[in-house]
Amino acid sequence: MNQASALSVSVVMPAFNAAGYIEKAINSVCDQTYPRIELIVVNDGSLDDTGRILARLKRPELMVLSQPNAGASRARNRAIAVSSGDFIAYLDADDYWLPTKIERQLALMQSRPEIGFCSTATRVETPTGEFLNLWTCPGVEIPALHALFQNTAAIAGSASGVMVRRDLQRRVGWFDESLGGNEDTDMWLRLAAVSAYACLPEVLTVVIKQANSRSRNFASMRESSLQVLRKNRALLDAESRRHFWRHAYASVICDYAKWEARCGHQLGAIRHLLEAWSYAPISRARLCASLIWAILTNQSI
Repeated sequence: MNQASALSVSVVMPAFNAAGYIEKAINSVCDQTYPRIELIVVNDGSLDDTGRILARLKRPELMVLSQPNAGASRARNRAIAVSSGDFIAYLDADDYWLPTKIERQLALMQSRPEIGFCSTATRVETPTGEFLNLWTCPGVEIPALHALFQNTAAIAGSASGVMVRRDLQRRVGWFDESLGGNEDTDMWLRLAAVSAYACLPEVLTVVIKQANSRSRNFASMRESSLQVLRKNRALLDAESRRHFWRHAYASVICDYAKWEARCGHQLGAIRHLLEAWSYAPISRARLCASLIWAILTNQSI
């Protein structure tokens, strides 16, 4: 057995009311071309048939844990605590992988020891398999830490695309269970602050966009995104904590204001654009002014 094939991978999967998807997700892990994989599924207090489906699945790679509903972060942390792999990969229970994902990511990380975590280009589709968009790899012009501050969705595939070295995961600690959202972005920021990141441009991850997903609720996602940026400001170098952070913070506010306006909440969008302007009165002035004018004159944005 060569060095690469001697390494093991622990797959961490939180599951809440995922009866319609979880078997496909599990099969996509068990059917990977790389052999040394353990899959730890934490049933997070599901009220549907998730528990019964897990009980009847007899796969040697599969370990099932159960807990009262406590959220994805608690479920992931519990799985990490009992995992044994040299690498940890994350997969949400309603998403799935293509067969060579683990093999290709492991090869990348073995060839580049400086990379502490990686992800892959990702197909985003509806629950019926209709293509929505392609989640591509971020540009390489700036470090991953700065890219994440500018765009909290910079890590392609996010929780379902990322693989991380176990020693790095141990170094940065647990998912933050106190956050009300964007716990994965918070983790990627902490990883990017101490390690290099890379992304495979091949589409090896598939994310299912649920109609009732948190990403549809722009108000809660806005607050959690900004909370994560505030919490992790100290990860930046001293110079970047000033103008760069304020520019990035204002940019995120602008992004959610555009989303807000498109949903018909024009007054709230204008209020938030003025807030963004106050954080970056020079670098974001033109953008904020143009968006406010577009809203006031009923132009599309």
